[in-house]
Order: sequence, then structure tokens, then C-alpha cells
Amino acid sequence: MTSSPRTPHRPSGGTGGRTDLGRRLAARRESLGLSREELGRQCGADANYIAYLEEHAASPSIGTLVRVADALGVTVDDLTGASADRVPGRSTGRRDTSLAALEEAECRRLLGTHGVGRIAVFTPDGPAVLPVNYLVTGTGIAFRTHAHAVAARAAGTETAFEIDRIDDVTSEGWSVLAVGELAAVTDAGELRHLNAEGRSHPWAGGERTHWMKLTPVRLTGRRVVHG
Repeated sequence: MTSSPRTPHRPSGGTGGRTDLGRRLAARRESLGLSREELGRQCGADANYIAYLEEHAASPSIGTLVRVADALGVTVDDLTGASADRVPGRSTGRRDTSLAALEEAECRRLLGTHGVGRIAVFTPDGPAVLPVNYLVTGTGIAFRTHAHAVAARAAGTETAFEIDRIDDVTSEGWSVLAVGELAAVTDAGELRHLNAEGRSHPWAGGERTHWMKLTPVRLTGRRVVHG
């Protein structure tokens, strides 16, 4: 095994790793009730090195990752987040979990961290849920679509917009739901602003220049918490 970095030993506790690897490692270790010393003994490392992996932007060798992942009962892809193409939410939930409501300010903050969400509209054929690239503008949520698309035809109706994040390794997640009336953006100044801010092209491709905006009248969220 490669030599461990000489870092001061820190007491076990806290899942605030500075990288996704560190955060996932710490959360999984603590969910198993393992101290850094115990995990180190199982994977052939010392507690200082486990602390280093959890708290710094480390680049461990693949051999180290394999041993740590094996000791934690997960795969290397799970530990590093490389399994992003796997359908989320299929891991076993922890027993000490509950749902906590999010304050409106936290919901707005989380809205600003994403770029893809789902819009739910009513159509003559029934409800439809559509993924969209979006941006937050003032108190509204805006996205581009085709002028004759399902979302564009839903202008003037009550609509829901949702984003979420699910982490299988830590059995954590949150969701934010915004409900309000969907409207086409027609103001010339607002259109110029949205075109300037919406630098990236919608992932669906095609001619999507018709801006829609949902102004929430209800904004709620929930987070899975442990303990």
C-alpha cells in the first residue's frame, strides 16, 4: 500500500467531506457505525489517511478505492459517483430517516443550483410531465420550448415544476415543488434578458426559442434527514 499522508488525526464525526468522494465515504462509514480507525483496519490504512480522504480533495489510487469500497460494502462507482447513469433510488433506505420540510428561502436556494427540472401540465389527453432546461429569473422559473409544444399550449393554466436530488450511497435526498400559472414571456426587455442569461442550448435540441415562465404561488420542499 502507498504511504499515508501525514495529517493530524481528527476525531470521527461529521459528514461534511470537502469533495463528493469524501462526503460519500464519511456518510457511508457513519451509517455502518464504523470509526475511522475501524475502517482503516478493514482496508489496510490508518485513521489519518481515512480522515484525509474524507476532508481533502484527495486522488487515491484505484487499489485504495477498491479496498475502501469493499470495506464499506459498496462499489467504487458508488463511492466516486461514477454510477450516475444508474436509475437512482434503488438502494435500501436507512431506518433512522424522516422527512423534514424546507423553508421557502432554502427552496429558492436549491432551485438556483440546478439546470434541469420537470414541468407538469394538463393536456387534452391527460397530465404530462416533461423535462426542461430552466433558469431562475427573479421570482420566476423560465424555460425555452417550441411555440407549438405541449408546454407552450399549457399557457394560462396551473402548472407544477419539480427538481430533486437523490444520493443512493448516503440514502439522502431532497425535492422542491413550485406551483403557479404558466405564461408565455412576451415583454421585449424580459426576452432580451432571458436570451442573454440562457447561454446554453436546451438538451432536446431543435428550434426552441419560445420562452415560458412559471411564477410560483406555492413553493415547498422536503429533505430526507437521518437521526
